[in-house]
Amino acid sequence: MFLEKIKNGLNHNQPLFIGEETAMRAAVLIPLVQVDGEWHVLFEVRSLTMRKQPGDISFPGGRIDLTDASPMDAAVRETHEELGIDPSNIHVLGQMSVFIPTSSLVVYPFVATIDNHHIHSLNKDEVEEIFTIPVKWLLEHKPYVHMVPVQPMPQNDFPYDKIANGTEYQWRSRVIEEWFYDYEQYTIWGLTARILKHFIETIK
Repeated sequence: MFLEKIKNGLNHNQPLFIGEETAMRAAVLIPLVQVDGEWHVLFEVRSLTMRKQPGDISFPGGRIDLTDASPMDAAVRETHEELGIDPSNIHVLGQMSVFIPTSSLVVYPFVATIDNHHIHSLNKDEVEEIFTIPVKWLLEHKPYVHMVPVQPMPQNDFPYDKIANGTEYQWRSRVIEEWFYDYEQYTIWGLTARILKHFIETIK
């Protein structure tokens, strides 16, 4: 009976990873638009008045709300709110691999076509401007990478007396890859560059 109960629990739908329930869940949309008969990827420049990451380049998207039926619905909703485009003009082609940059953040990326003629009004509280990059250019230009070492820094009240080696415990550092794309006056990096890089590798 006990083992059967464990087996049933393991066969139920489980989170994508341990800690997903408490992680910040976000969804983004990689918008494909046609410019002069050629496919481009559309990007946003975050409003310069935003509290977090003002002026950074991103895809449309944001936090998944409890009212969203799915991560895809959240990506479409956020795109509608940020670009002023009606959801009926957002055609989702599919979902990419989930991106887990840290245990406290999980991002669900989707790819969609939108008609840029239906982008009527940017939400200036969130979006400073938009621009596009030809998919052909992205296929032909590789991003470059910089390595960022990250070292754990326990707080003063960490219970060293409860772990082996105490204050001499050897914390493991790790290295984060930060990818960069330079296009005209724009630099795409961080989470957006990682997702963009994976998208380009997927369609190659």
